[in-house]
Amino acid sequence: MKKKIGIALGSGSARGWSHIGVLQSIQEAGITVDFVCGTSVGALVAGSFAAGFLEPLDRWARRLSWSHVVGFMDMKIPRSGLIEGEKITGYLREIITDPLIENLPVPFAAVATDLKTGQEVWLREGSLIEVVRASISLPGIFTPCARNGRWLVDGGLVNPVPTSLCRKMGADIVVAVDLNSDILDKKRIRGMINPCDDREKQVTDVAMDVSPKAQGRWADFLKQTQLNGKLKIFGQIFQEQADRSPNLFDVLATSVNIMQDTITKQRLCEHPPDMLIRPRLSDIGLMEFHRAAEAIDEGKREMDENLPALLALIDREACRTGSEKDLVGIHQPLRVY
Repeated sequence: MKKKIGIALGSGSARGWSHIGVLQSIQEAGITVDFVCGTSVGALVAGSFAAGFLEPLDRWARRLSWSHVVGFMDMKIPRSGLIEGEKITGYLREIITDPLIENLPVPFAAVATDLKTGQEVWLREGSLIEVVRASISLPGIFTPCARNGRWLVDGGLVNPVPTSLCRKMGADIVVAVDLNSDILDKKRIRGMINPCDDREKQVTDVAMDVSPKAQGRWADFLKQTQLNGKLKIFGQIFQEQADRSPNLFDVLATSVNIMQDTITKQRLCEHPPDMLIRPRLSDIGLMEFHRAAEAIDEGKREMDENLPALLALIDREACRTGSEKDLVGIHQPLRVY
């Protein structure tokens, strides 16, 4: 009996474009995907794949520039998040339309979090765009999403790499993609100090997840916004503090990284996949969606490298009885922390 294959795509904000490359590699190898699920940006890519719109999403993502990213930011005076998300969902409707997920060619589900109870919520029916919007609602950045009497936020708070959901959907072989394995590398905590500069001109990279270029672009955008007399309250969100303490965006980005890295380790130990794919994406910041080409190419490179092992795993599983399955090890062992 043919073993059913499921793909679980993890959270990771702009690093999530890497999922496109992973799925393209699997498609090119002729491997049939029976189930796909995702958390946060993983839900966006998984939903696009399930609906048959992976290539349009790829083309759109590769064309994104920094000005496009800024254009999506329908910022308002903070209520429960900096971004309402209407512009983003509007663009998504144009790219992947808005089918009901229960009618998609490939079974799809997404993970969100109930803001009131902290409960993990599995979304398996309804509008594709609404489901994706709920799953990507990163606290502090996006406003929560109202759905069936609940306020839902980013699924990465509870299940960053949803292997458990993939198993529940019926997958015999689960390939999981973790985008956060190297984001807290000690090499990224570095001082960007030039001893030849005056002390007043020295800056320290405390954000760990926001590149100097990105910080500069945010500063330019917010300065122009202030000159136009709009959203003055945001003028200090991304600006460096006089005492070099982390600004608001630094705190949000780094806190999310720490949280997701910790939760990912715990959940993968509880629900290990059959294969774990870990693209190297630590240099791509939380909001650097304009770097899609780099992320996609890295995802494809990493999956291409692991294809022989996946094909061997599929062949091996096809020859085994159900009682023997428990003896199968994970090709790429989970790291012990």
